[in-house]
Amino acid sequence: MVRTPAAGFVLACVFLDALGIGLIIPVLPRLIGTLASSPDAQASWYGAIMVSYGLMQFFSAPAIGAISDRLGRRPVLLTGILGLAVMMLVPAFCDSLWLILLSRILGGAMSSNIVVAQAYIADVTDESSRTAAFGRIGAIFGVAFILGPAVGGMLGETDPSRPFLIAGIICALNFLYGLFVLPESLRAPARDPFTLKRFNPFSSLLALSRERMVLPILFVITLYTLSQSLMQCTWALYTEFRYGWTPKMIGISIFVLGAAITVTQGWILPRLSARLTPTQLVFTGLFCGFAALIGIGFSTAGTFLLPLLALFSLMGVVGPTLQSVISRTGSPTTQGVRLGAASSLNSFTGAVSPLLGTPLLFFTSQSAPTDPSAGTPYFLAALLVLAAIILTLISPPSAEAGNTH
Repeated sequence: MVRTPAAGFVLACVFLDALGIGLIIPVLPRLIGTLASSPDAQASWYGAIMVSYGLMQFFSAPAIGAISDRLGRRPVLLTGILGLAVMMLVPAFCDSLWLILLSRILGGAMSSNIVVAQAYIADVTDESSRTAAFGRIGAIFGVAFILGPAVGGMLGETDPSRPFLIAGIICALNFLYGLFVLPESLRAPARDPFTLKRFNPFSSLLALSRERMVLPILFVITLYTLSQSLMQCTWALYTEFRYGWTPKMIGISIFVLGAAITVTQGWILPRLSARLTPTQLVFTGLFCGFAALIGIGFSTAGTFLLPLLALFSLMGVVGPTLQSVISRTGSPTTQGVRLGAASSLNSFTGAVSPLLGTPLLFFTSQSAPTDPSAGTPYFLAALLVLAAIILTLISPPSAEAGNTH
């Protein structure tokens, strides 16, 4: 566990940041629905907003990571948190889908400060504890998702704009907290000049892909995060269409997933990382995710989903493990750009997944709950995880880079 005061400060900031984001998850589809002219328009706007958010994360993550390598983690973190607060408040006070789209585009750029949080943790931990430390960041998100969506779902039952107001206030308080208590972690900033190449996600990924140990990891990250993003972008509408769930029930389901992820990344992962190799950790997590997604696709009633979400949460060991391997292959002054490049894959899949998931929701909306075709989005997600499993077995994460035993 990360125990330095500096790490405690940044984890608290991550928690408040994630809590603000979690509040809006159950209500965003319904808020769009109150402004859209039809269910088809609702799905189209929802897809456009999710795609735009993910694309901005994709393009901004390497740039923000590189800036934090150059200027320090503290100023970049605080700027991102303040910007996110402003972008959260826009949907609370406007009734225009175009303004909501714009706010989510800018919010996507600001939310890339999770890359800086990861780099901060890498600055203050040694290599032997980094996998567990990255797991703690995931656990913090899990705790925030326990509280955020559950509260957001209840607040949004009568007014879907209210959680955005609360989220904006939380992010503003987060900024004030960090302004007074967050110290700088980067002792020796990078001295490389700013260039457009450093801010280009494709250039950053290309540079990482030239490293023999890292290239297969990038493919695995792409496949498994695409499956996760496909689930995330379809969950609210999928459960509403197939099972008739309300924002309250959607919030409860995300509560269960968040609780399970917290246990997985905060308690299970630190213990497993001391006993298993990175390859064993990744394979175990991917297999559990594959089994859960197949189960969700075949579930004919919503009551089956909660235990399957708990099983799916075990895939949470994959991300921190692979991030740790990538982090350990770089120098302290390149943590931001390396983790930013890897994080941009998450953002890219977040942008692509609505393009896949939104059309697939047609099968859900037009099928009876007992019809297997209703689970099409989750069968596709399972196939992506299966491909990641095969790649992991063919080209496992390097023991030299990732094994601390």
